[in-house]
Amino acid sequence: MKLVVSRFIAILMLVIPGVIACIGFLKMKDALFFYFSDFGNEAVVPQFQWLKFLLGFIMFFAGAGFIGGWTFFRDRKRNYVAPRFKEKRPRPPKPRS
Repeated sequence: MKLVVSRFIAILMLVIPGVIACIGFLKMKDALFFYFSDFGNEAVVPQFQWLKFLLGFIMFFAGAGFIGGWTFFRDRKRNYVAPRFKEKRPRPPKPRS
């Protein structure tokens, strides 16, 4: 039972940032869509919704960054990354002569 609960929590830790990233993408898309769709209506002056766009931008990159970072550190732990991304081992000090 403990394994099932821990796996469920691990899935939630990936699903929640994914949902946040999706909501952020939709907010950015809506801000752009409403701005460009107002150009066809001559009764309205088009105004860009900066607050909605910036909130969506922050949400998208926070969610995508969390998932990307989690994947990167998991792959680094399992040795799946390129040599330049592997952890650097400290060099032993040079003996004094």
